[in-house]
Amino acid sequence: MAAPLPPGFSEEQFRAACRELDQPAPATGGPWQLLVDSMGVRIYRLYDEQSGLYEYKIFGGLADCPPKLCADVYMDLDFRKQWDQYVKELYEKTYDGEKVIYWEVKYPFPLSNRDYVYIRECREMDVDGRKIWVVLAQSVSVPQCPEKPGVIRVKSYKQSLAIESDGKTGSKVYMYYFDNPGGMIPSWLVNWAAKSGVPTFLKDMQKACRNYSKST
Repeated sequence: MAAPLPPGFSEEQFRAACRELDQPAPATGGPWQLLVDSMGVRIYRLYDEQSGLYEYKIFGGLADCPPKLCADVYMDLDFRKQWDQYVKELYEKTYDGEKVIYWEVKYPFPLSNRDYVYIRECREMDVDGRKIWVVLAQSVSVPQCPEKPGVIRVKSYKQSLAIESDGKTGSKVYMYYFDNPGGMIPSWLVNWAAKSGVPTFLKDMQKACRNYSKST
């Protein structure tokens, strides 16, 4: 059962995401394993024994996409529907004074779609003169958003994203991701999503950043 609506995110959670941009790669042989290293994207995963699932850390870059543009594109839900082919439904609503996002994701046949109910917050941080945009998100339980028949509710979802300039015209990006998709998902699909889904998402987002100025 997800907790009732939390009061949002702490300053420390935002700072922790900023610090990840400066972390060296996780140690070889340590708990974080390197899963993918291609096209400038490195993906690490950590096995969580309690759930039998993985947490992911992603380090990459988006050429020619300045950090503020990346953050704007990432936060723009209506635009996301145009460029993310896996979005079935996506909107923001206010419940009890809190803004909450509902997101239904298309899954390949014969699997059921998954949906998420979560809060998120974007902040522009100043870290010793560096500008870093941080987005935090986590699932919440909202009685006004009941589960739908045929769609599996993801009750445990956490994400953090930190974006700063790469010193040129693009961005350096760090992302942490965990979700428990529930149901029986074959391990090949989980691995496929991590290995090709994430780099594809970053490529799509890069394209979306280039088209964003045209659409606004």
